[in-house]
Amino acid sequence: MSKRAVIVGAGAAGLMAAGKAAERGLEVILLEKNDRPGKKLRISGKGRCNITNNTDIEGLIRNIPGNGNFLYSSFYTFSNEDLMRFFEEEGLKLKTERGGRVFPVTDNAKDVVALLVRHAQKHGTEIRYNSQVESIETKDNAVSGVRLKNGELIEADSVILATGGASYPGTGSTGDGYKMARKLGHTVTPLKPSLVPLVSVQKWPASLQGLSLRNISITMLDNNRKKIYTDFGEMLFTHFGVSGPVILSASRHIMQYDYRNVYLVIDLKPALSEEKLDARVQRDFEKYSRKQYKNSLDDLLPQKLIPVITELSGIPEDKPVNQITKAERKALVKLLKNLEIEIAGSRPLAEAIVTAGGVDTDEIDPATMESKLIKGLFFAGEIIDVDGYTGGFNLTIAFSTGYTAGISC
Repeated sequence: MSKRAVIVGAGAAGLMAAGKAAERGLEVILLEKNDRPGKKLRISGKGRCNITNNTDIEGLIRNIPGNGNFLYSSFYTFSNEDLMRFFEEEGLKLKTERGGRVFPVTDNAKDVVALLVRHAQKHGTEIRYNSQVESIETKDNAVSGVRLKNGELIEADSVILATGGASYPGTGSTGDGYKMARKLGHTVTPLKPSLVPLVSVQKWPASLQGLSLRNISITMLDNNRKKIYTDFGEMLFTHFGVSGPVILSASRHIMQYDYRNVYLVIDLKPALSEEKLDARVQRDFEKYSRKQYKNSLDDLLPQKLIPVITELSGIPEDKPVNQITKAERKALVKLLKNLEIEIAGSRPLAEAIVTAGGVDTDEIDPATMESKLIKGLFFAGEIIDVDGYTGGFNLTIAFSTGYTAGISC
């Protein structure tokens, strides 16, 4: 009689684990509490699904600040190259974009979910939806089954917990797996939001809500004005502060500061040196010399940003342009290159893309993803205390640890 593996959670890690365990001839039951699979996967990468990153294994590890070294074994077992080959062979064409980000050619995350479900079912996985697990049952320090919320007991030789983190609870990631792991004696390290929008001390960003800035560069500074992080790309102003790709990436670098007493400095014109920008401003001031200052920045800045820059520059908005002093102009140039926002904190964990923290990696065998405390218990994906930057690294973790658990359970 074949061994039975029960997998809890039909996200990226759980679906991959199910397919691989079923491929080995195990009887696989995949339990999902939602009414459909891959709810968080469907919205990843703005619905396009950034599957992985086309870098080498050292590049992957460098981009995983949360216990990256723990993943060496699983990445060598199932690398990003193996992952790309898997999707291509299963019929999904991929493409690589800026920064090594890998997406399906269709730009549709639903195609990724459909492929993973198809792969799992093709090998005999039974997927049960609307099936919430209450607890993992054990006997003599080994897994014996899972008990559902409705009281049903499903016997099992092995259980893979792939319940996700505690971010985006609307997708089903409500932290259930952490409670189950704790109940079995596992340590769960403190949970923190990672890749999360930031809240500003200043109120003016709220007046720019919805404004997206492209091709800007940012620098994060600590309280001593020491550089923490720099990036280039796109950001967004919100009713509470700032968000967008460069902000989400920056957030992981300031987590150790508890998202406080740090400063975001935006260079609105990174392609121009201060001297070149000054020359550009002079040309605009000549062009609009007969106008008021507030009407002289239309060629330089988005309309919505002009009142904010006007006020922050300290130059009276109704001052005739031909009366602006050299010192005032130089101060404006400095502001455009160093627009500063003090960070007051982050948005809550529920709004983070990824959860930092989770089941302690010291209690998991990195070569198999099996618990060192309970025989037959495995972990995969975001439930483990590992997390990476944006760019496909977190999904690589999910797929790779899911694969490793699936071939080891």
